[in-house]
Amino acid sequence: MEKIFVTKPFLPPQAEYERQLTRIYQNHQLTNQGPLLCELEEKLGKFLNVKHFQYVTNGTIALQLALEALDIQDGEVITTPFSYVATTSSILWQRCKPVFVDIEPHNFTIDPDKIEAAVTAKTRAIMPVHVFGYACNVEKIQQIADKHGLKVIYDAAHAFGSVYKGRALADYGDVSTLSFHATKLFHTVEGGACVVKDETVNKKLDLIKRFGHNKDEHYLLGINGKQSEFHAAMGLAVLPHLPEIIAARKRVCERYDKLLAGAVGRPAVQKELEYNYAYYPVVFKNEAELLRVFDALAKENIFARRYFYPSLNTLPYLKEKTACPLSEDICSRIACLPLYPALQDHDILRITNTVKGALL
Repeated sequence: MEKIFVTKPFLPPQAEYERQLTRIYQNHQLTNQGPLLCELEEKLGKFLNVKHFQYVTNGTIALQLALEALDIQDGEVITTPFSYVATTSSILWQRCKPVFVDIEPHNFTIDPDKIEAAVTAKTRAIMPVHVFGYACNVEKIQQIADKHGLKVIYDAAHAFGSVYKGRALADYGDVSTLSFHATKLFHTVEGGACVVKDETVNKKLDLIKRFGHNKDEHYLLGINGKQSEFHAAMGLAVLPHLPEIIAARKRVCERYDKLLAGAVGRPAVQKELEYNYAYYPVVFKNEAELLRVFDALAKENIFARRYFYPSLNTLPYLKEKTACPLSEDICSRIACLPLYPALQDHDILRITNTVKGALL
C-alpha cells in the first residue's frame, strides 16, 4: 500500500532546474549574492509587490535577522503559543523573553483583544503568526503597536501567496518573514526571506546577513544569513509553476471540504483574505479522538501531522510558564491532513474514508 505523507515537495521538470544549474556552471559563482539569487529576489519582490525583499538562509534566521535589525536584543516580545517552535526559539536566541498571549477561537491567530494587557515597560515588539496562512488582525495589532511604540514582526512562514485586502499578507508589519522550506507551497529546498518596510532597517538587515561588513569595511556584528545560487536556482524553476501549485492545492482542499463536511472542525477564512491553501488543518472533539484517527490513518500508511503540538507556552526549557488555555486545548486536538498538488482523488477518498471511519 502506497504511503501518503502530510506533504510532498513540488519538483519542477528536471530540465527546467538543469537550465538554471547550467547558468551557475557558466558563472562559477556559488554564493555571495550571485546573479541567480539577485534575480530571484527581484522576481519574488515583484510577485508580492513589496519594496524591500531579502532572500536568506531559512525562515528561522529571517526572524532573528528581523529582531536584530530592529535593535530588539533584550526585553520582552509578545507572541503566540500556537506556532512552530522556531517562532519562540528566535526570540530566545536574541536573549529576549517571549510573552505568550492566547489565541482567538476562529482561525487560531493571536487574540488582539488580549495583547494590550501583556504590554509592560519591557515590551519591545509583537511577533504574531499568520498561522496556516490565515491573516492575523493586522489593523488592531498595528493600533496597539503604534500606541505603545512597539515594532511588529510577522512570522509569515505560512503566508506566501495569501493576499489580505488587496495586499500581500507578507507586506504588513515592520518586517514580515517567510519560509521557503521544502514543505512550503513555494520552496527553494531550504530558504527564507524578510520583507522590510523601512529602507534604513533594510540596509542594516542586508549588512547583518553578510557578517556585518562590506568588502574590507566592518560596520557591526553580523551573521551568515546568505543563501546559495543552487537554492536560488530551485526557486527560479519553481516560481513559474506557482499559480498551478496553488490551484492544485485549492482543488484538494475543496475535495476535502466536500467529503469531510460536518465530520471535523475547521478554521475560518476571513472574507477579505485570498487564501493560499498552505495547509488543511482539522480539529477533533478531543485528543483521544485525534489519536484514534491517527492510529487508523497509520494502519493505512497515511501520515498526518500534529500542527502544532505542544502549545509553545509549555516548552520545558522556558523559565516561566504562562497559561494559554485555548491554545493548549486546540494544540491537543488539531492536525493537518496530507496536502500537495499531486494528491489524487482516490487518495483523498482513502484519507477521508479512514478519518470518518475512525470517528464512528
